[in-house]
Amino acid sequence: MTMLNKDMTLCISLSARPSNNGTRFHNFLYEELGLNWIYKAFAPTDLAQAIAGVRGLGIRGCAISMPFKEDVIALVDRMDPSATAIDSVNTIVNDDGVLTAYNTDYSAIAQLIERNSLDPASTVLLRGSGGMAKATAAAFRDAGFRRVTIVARNEERGRALADLYGFSWVADAADATADVIVNITPIGMAGGADEHGLSFAEEQITAASVVFDVVALPAETPLVRAGRAAGKVVITGAEVATLQALEQFVLYTGIRPSAAQVQAAEEYMRAQ
Repeated sequence: MTMLNKDMTLCISLSARPSNNGTRFHNFLYEELGLNWIYKAFAPTDLAQAIAGVRGLGIRGCAISMPFKEDVIALVDRMDPSATAIDSVNTIVNDDGVLTAYNTDYSAIAQLIERNSLDPASTVLLRGSGGMAKATAAAFRDAGFRRVTIVARNEERGRALADLYGFSWVADAADATADVIVNITPIGMAGGADEHGLSFAEEQITAASVVFDVVALPAETPLVRAGRAAGKVVITGAEVATLQALEQFVLYTGIRPSAAQVQAAEEYMRAQ
């Protein structure tokens, strides 16, 4: 591994509960491509101060995770159309002190919808109402899905998200079923209060054709395991993490790794 030195370019991630996914993915590719770069994850106690540090210290790139994807908007200088379209940010690029915000979550979700040949006529239960939920809802809407229900306990946020994309909203869908169920809440996330919980009931998993969990850590969340056990098409948060991290890497470095390099980086990321 390249030794730390004064000329290194630094990229970071900011999250309430950081994982090593991005750290392993990016650092693997830096090493693979011979770049004098390093990537580090942080859990900021003050978001504004953290972003000021990105600007003031010349940190090249900054990944933004839950729960900061919307709050960070007021702290950047420019919004790329990818972030403006959904009012959510997951990537900041620093060009000589000018911070531009992007969203690579949307493109990752859109690619996975296409790769898995999801039918736009399907019914969808989308559980969550935060920044990642905006990216996910937008990707489903743009892929032609219309029969989507937003499930969110927070009525104000849930209704706002549903209205934004022409979907319906419910506070609790315990008795509802759908062809596609999507979790975009922290339920099942390693280290969280509900890390062993299921975001959907067993009956909902049984009734679904596709089980999609956006939670990236662990790769095999309780929902993913339940979906596999039930023989469903399963889409994981680890897949989302790889695709969105790749686009971040390109934004930061200007280099697009080969498919083989990306696959190796993904395998390294998952082997933790």
